[in-house]
Amino acid sequence: MPRHLMRVFVAYAEELKRIAFTPPSLRDPWITRIKLFYSERLPQLEESLVVQRVEPSPIGEEELLRAHDRDYIEFVKRKSTEGKGLLDYGDTPAYPGVFEDALTTTAATLTLARRLLLEGGVGFNPNGGFHHARRRSAGGFCVFNDLAVTALWLRGHGVERVAIIDIDAHHGDGTQQILYSTDVLKISVHGYGYGFYPGTGWIDELGEGAGYCRNFNIPVPLGSGDDIFIKVLEEVITPLIDAYRPGFLIIQAGVDGHRGDPLTDLNYTEHSYMHFASFVSRYAAGGTPVLVTGGGGYVPSTVSRVWALVLSRIAGGDASPFLVGDERTASSGDIMSLVEDRVAWLKEKIRECKF
Repeated sequence: MPRHLMRVFVAYAEELKRIAFTPPSLRDPWITRIKLFYSERLPQLEESLVVQRVEPSPIGEEELLRAHDRDYIEFVKRKSTEGKGLLDYGDTPAYPGVFEDALTTTAATLTLARRLLLEGGVGFNPNGGFHHARRRSAGGFCVFNDLAVTALWLRGHGVERVAIIDIDAHHGDGTQQILYSTDVLKISVHGYGYGFYPGTGWIDELGEGAGYCRNFNIPVPLGSGDDIFIKVLEEVITPLIDAYRPGFLIIQAGVDGHRGDPLTDLNYTEHSYMHFASFVSRYAAGGTPVLVTGGGGYVPSTVSRVWALVLSRIAGGDASPFLVGDERTASSGDIMSLVEDRVAWLKEKIRECKF
């Protein structure tokens, strides 16, 4: 019997094919992966899924103020006019029009959230998931945090249980900082090691106030393979989401944890992403709106393919056209031992939490 297909809404605009907040050396891979998705993978998805392209609706600064201070917004506007320098302390450049571009990427994610709230289904913004942007600062090629803006918009429009799952190789430090004292559930599984950006996201950062027991980090050692990711998914992420029962699910689907990515040292393959998408598909099939954002990843052909795999699987489609037959990767005994200890600690904390 064929699986029930979810409707898929994809943010689509010519501007999204040219926007990159990276240093010049990474601009080409960032843009190329998005162009590849639109030109090659999206048509493939349209052959097997019910896909609708959605043009982002303009938003105003008032939406940014949900997650960012006015002084920071004004700073970005000034740097956008100046057209030079940096927006942070080293890796997020200012350029002419950067404010408008950051507003556009945020609008793309928020437009999908509005659509999903009305119609349900699955949404995807390939140029979204800017999880390093904090309330008062840019960082890690991120200017405005579309994840936090969207989560707070949803909370303000009657969605009581919003959850964010971040599988990017880097910790979503900005998302955590903005939402740390809110009841939005935040889960991040990320690489953690000496000198690895951003160096945050430890297991004991559980939130504060209304946000206590609503912030969970699973830092995994560099070199972790599929066995580690799947263990974390099954023993931490799955029970958390099952207990929380989100009314809306936001995914930061960065693919920079895939083996071979030039910016990270994780060792995931398509098996990790397929397992994750299969888990999320249970919620999509049950009627929970699922909004996916592209996040990081710097091998364009791999990133665009894995995005399509994840979307197809979540929406109930056939993901086999996007599989290349990678062998499942295994981690060292030392890595597994470390992760087992962290998972055990988190499981004990989760048992103490009330959802």
